[in-house]
Amino acid sequence: MKGLADKPSYIIELLEGGVTLEDVIDGHICEQALVEKSAFVVGDLGGLMQQHVCWQNTAPRLRPYFPVSCNSSPVVIEVLASLGLGFVCANKAEVNLVLEHGVPPENIILSGVCKQLVHIKHAAKNNIQHLVCDSEAELSKISRLHPSAKLLVQLTTEAHVAETSMAFGCSLKSCRHLLEAAKELGVQVVGVTFHIPSSCQDLQQAYTHALSDARCVFDMGVELGFRMNILDIGGGFTGSEFQLKQVYSAVRPLLDAYFPPLSGVQVLAQPGSFYVASAFTLAVSVIGKKVVTFQWDSLAQGELGSSDDPEFLYYMNEGVYGPFSHKLLGNSIPAPAVHKHVPSAEEAVYPSSLWGPSLDQLDQVVEHCLLPELSVGDWLLFSNIGIRGLEELGCLSGSPQLPVYYTVSNSDWYEMQQAGVALDSAMKNFSMVQYSM
Repeated sequence: MKGLADKPSYIIELLEGGVTLEDVIDGHICEQALVEKSAFVVGDLGGLMQQHVCWQNTAPRLRPYFPVSCNSSPVVIEVLASLGLGFVCANKAEVNLVLEHGVPPENIILSGVCKQLVHIKHAAKNNIQHLVCDSEAELSKISRLHPSAKLLVQLTTEAHVAETSMAFGCSLKSCRHLLEAAKELGVQVVGVTFHIPSSCQDLQQAYTHALSDARCVFDMGVELGFRMNILDIGGGFTGSEFQLKQVYSAVRPLLDAYFPPLSGVQVLAQPGSFYVASAFTLAVSVIGKKVVTFQWDSLAQGELGSSDDPEFLYYMNEGVYGPFSHKLLGNSIPAPAVHKHVPSAEEAVYPSSLWGPSLDQLDQVVEHCLLPELSVGDWLLFSNIGIRGLEELGCLSGSPQLPVYYTVSNSDWYEMQQAGVALDSAMKNFSMVQYSM
């Protein structure tokens, strides 16, 4: 490895001479095998930047605003800031993070429909004008602490209520009263925001209702004298290009009908996981192993094996009190790949479950999967691990922060430069090193 700088804030490994991401993972696993076998993360910034190009090509009318809560790694923030993204921040710490990376205040939205007073004051102090609001109580706080704010009304949607079984945002019926209250208090309202979850089955119907309601709120605002010019269609984007095309196909004709380009309305979206999910891979090692009688339910037995089969319980050096903490929020974790393992049709696989190191009943990372028999010391690779803050992955377990190795292939680097992304001059806190075999 040949260094190109003396004291970088963050090092990106530039992969040359046919070196692949898999080679980098292999190299770091070999390093860990010589020491304490700590888990680590590898981030492919080329993949991150390619997702941006994909977004621009597929959904050109939607300006991306990245939710910092999706991934608060300073490296991710600086890359996305250099690409010109806006940011959605939920608190003071997130605001400080994006401001430190040169994001102008006009490209920041303070989200949340129940904000702490200190967060509103901090937004006012830093000239962050765009705040989300969905109730008179929130409006009252903002009018006292940040009277020059420009509000986005958080509009509830049927699709979100169906998923969460609870109201979120302001109903269309209540919007008129909220707008009138804002007018009375002298607070500006400039737009509408809403959210359609990625689990929504009928995108056409969901966006038709949401955008129709948003148009009604815009008309009410204009009638009351507000300059309505921002529409935020929220998140709900997976990392899939196919899903993005589905969403944009549903949204584009509706935008043309309700908010045509000549209207001057800026249309935003919050593609959190779309940008970062697939860009990161987590490597963990097996530190323990048990064999028990196969105990899965009858459906699993019918599909995956008989009650006479062994079930393997594997314990890993990281669990739900570390990088898999989103499992505690009800998210499922797909089965990992086995490092240096090439599956074959003849190979035996066994019912398996994967656990963290705490021996806590809650520390079950993957409940059911089929794996070849593993040994202590084997490594497992979890892809699509980028949808959380990588700098804090070890905080819940009390263990040191997981090392994160950032990479970009030579071809991806030059492709981004050819696309007009001048990352070499925009990203001040990076230094490149050449990685070759």
